Formats: sequence, structure tokens, C-alpha cells
Amino acid sequence: MNAPRPERRPVTDTRFGVTRVDEYAWFRDRDDPTVIAHLEAENAYTALVMAPTEELQEVLFNEIKARVQETDESVPVRKGPWEYVTRTEEGRQYAIHGRRAMGPKGPGPATTATGAAAPVPVPVPEQIVLDENELADGHEFFSLGTFEICPHHRLLAYGVDTSGAERLELRVRDLEKSSDLTDRLDNTAPGVAWSSDATQLFYATLDDTMRPDTVWRHRLGTLQTEDVRIFHEPDERFYAGVSATTTEELIVITLSSMVTTEQWTLRSSAPTESPALVRARRQDVEYALEHHRAVDGSERLLIVTNDGDESFRVMTASMTSPDLWSEVIAGGEPGPATGYPTKLDGIEVFREHLVLHERVDGLERLRIAPIAIDGAIGALRALEMPEPVHSVFPSGNAEYDTQILRFGYTSPITPPSVYDLDLRTGQRVLRKRQAVLGDFDPDQYCCERLWATATDGVMVPMSVVARRDRPIDGKGPVMLYGYGSYEISIDPTFSSIRLSLLDRGFAVAIAHVRGGGEL
Repeated sequence: MNAPRPERRPVTDTRFGVTRVDEYAWFRDRDDPTVIAHLEAENAYTALVMAPTEELQEVLFNEIKARVQETDESVPVRKGPWEYVTRTEEGRQYAIHGRRAMGPKGPGPATTATGAAAPVPVPVPEQIVLDENELADGHEFFSLGTFEICPHHRLLAYGVDTSGAERLELRVRDLEKSSDLTDRLDNTAPGVAWSSDATQLFYATLDDTMRPDTVWRHRLGTLQTEDVRIFHEPDERFYAGVSATTTEELIVITLSSMVTTEQWTLRSSAPTESPALVRARRQDVEYALEHHRAVDGSERLLIVTNDGDESFRVMTASMTSPDLWSEVIAGGEPGPATGYPTKLDGIEVFREHLVLHERVDGLERLRIAPIAIDGAIGALRALEMPEPVHSVFPSGNAEYDTQILRFGYTSPITPPSVYDLDLRTGQRVLRKRQAVLGDFDPDQYCCERLWATATDGVMVPMSVVARRDRPIDGKGPVMLYGYGSYEISIDPTFSSIRLSLLDRGFAVAIAHVRGGGEL
């Protein structure tokens, strides 16, 4: 049996003065019997070619499945008087979101009025916030998009897609009654922001090309047809999005193309006001703001931008003159291995600390600076990581007024892990490490960072993992992966699926080629 070859049916299309011939445009008609017949022939050919590997396929599938712990729960994320969790259960396809009530300062040993130890409290029962399995019941497809708790924790805005069209229906759930309100907002994009009193909701809708182009304000209890349009983006290069700052004091409208950004803000406590422009868009200038309110009550914007430094830097601006920026942290520090400039990917802002998410010599790094009572930013210190190849990133930091930074860590031999870092003392606590079932032993593997020199002299980093007992003679099999486009970085992370290759003598290498943004 030979591989099926599709019929050629040339179609000529002229656009923008360019004529293009597409011989396979007819494949777009999924109801054409010829298309269906060809796909069936391709499937039959694939089955024939792969038939000798069917036994190995079954072995590999069972190996991979046996390593996965289907029943699992995330590390609780503290926000206000609640801790929120997400869990999966064996045999159920979708996640369950829950929460547990906490005291004003979190759990701790209780005492009586006399100072004596109080009886051990009964564990607080979990409240189910949202069960995706129930929402998916009866649908061939289900995906949860938006998931945003309101500031007073009584309402949840969530978006569902039951068609696969990536157009969300936005709903609002009353968490005290465990039932949905009558509000239904169609054709929405992921991401919303609440007013501070949780009476109004900001969201974006999609145009005919699936581009989020319009931001609306919805008052709970009213029809979508009554919503107020507060922003429309006519330029087809730009996408509109809406979010809230960590302080929950500002609602931010972000208009972004691939290389250009513009942002507008309004107070969440004054949701009917018109949004204010931060700085007008300028081609090839990107920026992203966060709101900071210091201990003394003063406030300002902290802004990450490539304006003046393509590696990005941190600027500050007042609330009254948001377009007048001054530098607080310079960018472009040379990496020790390559001399290439360190790239600033983003920041997390807390009341008393600033966290920088950077890339140094292609690897992710976190640096932390204290913020004084008056808002002055102190010296930066880097978090040291235990392995030469790794990925590290902030994760699950929902509270603004906190002394704890939560971050994720993984490497080609260390499963995804969650740590809590005391920002004052530097002490870190491992809160969770993803379980890998079976006989997995990380000490049997090793990873390293190698460098390849391109023909034009540019150094390209490569992350390599293999078993420690694999001969280093240049004869063993290697799976080499590389992707470089759209500034999408392929970071060195753990994969339990990869173990089936490593245990059969493979080395696995990721070439961090240009275009991915690592350097």
C-alpha cells in the first residue's frame, strides 16, 4: 500500500497585488465525500505502517499512564479569608475548584482567654466553588476560560466554552447560595475585572475574526444589551483585554499588538468613570503596568517597558502624570556565560517587596528587592537555584499585602514543585512536588547546559538530560527538539513521558534557538 496522494485542484487567489495558487483549497470542505475518503485512506496507511509497533505502543502507553497520579490537589492559594484549591479525581476528566475558610491571619494554634491551649479545632469543611465535571455533563466539548473571584469573595465570574469555538459564555455564581445568577454574557474573551463593590463587571467581546476588540461594563442583574461600551479598538493589529492590578484598586485595559502596547486605567471604586490613558502607543514600544500603594499610603505606577532598552527596564510614574516615566531599575545586565543582556520578562508587586522575573543566559531567574515605608526600592538579590538547568517562576500570588512569595520550580529531572519564600528572611519551604508513580528516582538522571556555536558565531544554549549510566561515546540515540518563534520560550521542564525514552538509552536535548526569546 502506497501513501495516499491527494488530488490537485488548482484555485487562483489574488490579494494585495499577489497571485497565489492553492492546489488543495478543496480540503477546507469537511463535508466533501472526497475529503473524508482521503482522510480515511491516510488513517489506514498510518495504521499499516505503524502495525509492527503496536505492541510497543501499548507498552509505552501503560508506562506513561502508570506514572500519573490522577487524584491530586493543588497547594492552597490564600486570598483574604479563604484558601482556594483545585483538585482532580481519578476517573473524572475535569477539575474541581474548592475553598476553605481561614482566620484573618491564617491557621495557627488557638488559645483560650487564660492563655491555655484550646482544643484542637475541627477541620474546616471545603466548599465546592465550581465543579467542571458538572458543567461538562451532556456536552461533547468543554473548556473553562475565565475564573475570577470578586473582591468580597461572594461572587465568581467564570466563562465556559461548550462548542470549541473559543467564544466564552460569561456567567456569575453566587458562592453563598451555590447557584448562578441570571446574568449571561455571550461572545466574551478570557479575562474580566470586578468593581470594588462587585456590582459591575468589565469584560471584552470578540469581533468576526475572533479578535477581542471591545471592552464593556456590565451591571449585575441587567441584560447584556444594556451594557455600556467603554472602549473599542478599531486597529485590527491590536487585541483588547481587561484585568485588575494585584491591589484590586485599578482596572486596566490593555491594547496590544505583537510589538506595541497601550494601556488605560480606571479606579475599581469608581467604575462609571471614563478610563484614563497611561501613555499613547508608539510603534515597537511595549509596556505593562502594576499599581503600588506603599505602607505610608502613597501610590504610584511601576512599569516594565522596552522604551530605551530592548531588554526592558522598570520605570515609575505618578497617578496624576502617568505618561511621565523615570527609571528605577535599569535593564541589560550582561549574563556571566554569554555576555548577552539579561532580559526582564515581568514584575510582581507587593506592598513591601518587588520581584523581578528575568532571563539570564537563557535561564529564568527571580530577583527580589525590599520596598521601604515611603516606597523607595532597595537592593536586589537573586534567588539561588540548586540545578544548572531549570525553570523558575512566580505562581499563585493572589494577595498584595503579604510577606510570602510563592514560586514554581522544575528541571528536566525535578518534577514541578511549589515553594513558599519568606521575603524577609529568605527561608523557603517546599509545599508540594508533583508525584511520579512507579520506580522513578531522580538521582538516576543528570542534566546539563551545553552551548552550540552557530555559523554566524552566535552561541545557542542547549538543555540536555540523560541517565547517568548512559555511555558518553557519541553513539547513543538523541531526541533533539527546537522551536524559535513568536518569542515563545521552550523552557527546560520535567516530563514523566520523557522517562520512557531516557530509560531506553536516549538523551533528550532542547535547542533554545533564536526566536524563542530566551536570550
